[in-house]
Amino acid sequence: MVDNSEIVETLVTRDELRGRITELAAELQAAFPHDRPAVAVSILKGSTLFLADLARAMDAPLEIDFMAISSYAGSQGGSGVVRIVKDLDTDITDRDVLIVEDIVDTGFTLTYLRRTLAERGPRSLRTVTLLDKAARRIVPVPLEHKGFEIPDVFVLGYGMDFQGKYRNVPEVLAVKDVARLANDPLILAGGLFGEAG
Repeated sequence: MVDNSEIVETLVTRDELRGRITELAAELQAAFPHDRPAVAVSILKGSTLFLADLARAMDAPLEIDFMAISSYAGSQGGSGVVRIVKDLDTDITDRDVLIVEDIVDTGFTLTYLRRTLAERGPRSLRTVTLLDKAARRIVPVPLEHKGFEIPDVFVLGYGMDFQGKYRNVPEVLAVKDVARLANDPLILAGGLFGEAG
């Protein structure tokens, strides 16, 4: 097994993920009325693994839809200037809507999403995020449910990627040496999969 300890370290283990997601599922079941299914809106691609585990942990009706967003070309990173590249297929008018995010940092993008979805007339609108990087928050944004607050570090695994790689790592890892990973994006491939955590 390759030793990647100089490049990454485990931030959230598989067991911690399972435990907290079970707790979040219970919170959400209590938050939504059960007269009709809530609509969970996964923001592609990072939140898909989180959504899948969260949905399986819930013992309540739930519909699932997806949105994908992209920064406008030439906009500054973290500016929140985005465009929708994949919109909802579901009409959310008078529906209970849950935005499912992998990570919230500056708050710009989530503010845009909440405003955009609120304009469509949902009965209620809540957000659940797996990770809250509050140290980078610029725009205050409601986070009704959150899994873990994390420090200002680059993370990958459990849906989050580096150059399209490592989404299927079963834990959340903090990258300690981003420059080394950028220099050799496949450097971690030999030692991240199959380990119990």
